Amino acid sequence: MNKIVLITGATSGIGLSCARKFAENGDKLILTGRKEQKLEEIRKELTDKGTEVLTLVFDVRDREKATQCINSLPDGWKAIDVLVNNAGLALGLEPEYEGSWEDWETMIDTNIKGLLTMTRLIVPGMVERDCGHIINIGSVAGDAAYANGNVYCATKSAVKTLTDGLRLDVASSAVRVTNLKPGLVETNFSNTRFHGDTERAANVYKGIKPLTGDDIADVAVFASNAPAHVQIAEVLILATHQGSGSVIVRK
Repeated sequence: MNKIVLITGATSGIGLSCARKFAENGDKLILTGRKEQKLEEIRKELTDKGTEVLTLVFDVRDREKATQCINSLPDGWKAIDVLVNNAGLALGLEPEYEGSWEDWETMIDTNIKGLLTMTRLIVPGMVERDCGHIINIGSVAGDAAYANGNVYCATKSAVKTLTDGLRLDVASSAVRVTNLKPGLVETNFSNTRFHGDTERAANVYKGIKPLTGDDIADVAVFASNAPAHVQIAEVLILATHQGSGSVIVRK
């Protein structure tokens, strides 16, 4: 049975990979993001391959716009089966006492409050229908802080705690909750973190074969396809030569 899958931050990186992998899985997609033109390009790419796609243009930090978009879903799209809370980012890599106020607020508003907004808007319907699956994209950074990661690590630690708390809160229902915790993934993540410094971003991946967005999307689809009685609660996904958030062996 085809599922309706809503993916936030679907215009690049892990979100875009999830869109393509869930499309290959035969699911219907609701894709959200801030870039209308990019969403339209992805919609056309996937619909040309036979996938039903609906796009919603909003920033997860904008609770009012997010609420309007979700409330305006057509009847055939309201019963969302899978919510992939992917929208998130890291900004800056400085000591905590030198960090940017603006970077901190953007990370907290996106990684924590944006996830909460989407959870609050979508999960009540899942509980009412007694079915559904929330897949939160966390990070190895949520397990332990690394040098200069401070606020980003804190936001991903919050994702872990919020995911665990939600799993407890819905345990009386058939709703499932998963936290995926990627390690080093080569996307535009580092370019965003370093505010467009492409050379510095490229150095993050030198000497190691990092994960790809597709690697993470494969796990998301696998978790969603598990039998109804199986809840894959948490998965840590690392590159082969990465031991933790701070231990990377480069060759």
